[in-house]
Amino acid sequence: MPIAVDIDVMPARRRMSVGELAERVGITSANLAVLNNGRAKAVRFATLAALCEALECQRGDLLRWEAEEAVDHSSPADAAD
Repeated sequence: MPIAVDIDVMPARRRMSVGELAERVGITSANLAVLNNGRAKAVRFATLAALCEALECQRGDLLRWEAEEAVDHSSPADAAD
């Protein structure tokens, strides 16, 4: 996935537990885990804003873009040419 989630980094820097962060943001610890491990398909701006407020950080501290590795889509038959 090209978007990497670093939600676990900022609470550690703030000496805040995941449970405390979830409570401050108003979501469950399970939903916070889904966001953090990259299984979430989307995140609401309101949730992202609440995370940034609770952690006193910017959205770029929580989310970053990573280039996907180049995938070779050629077939073995193409290599024979």
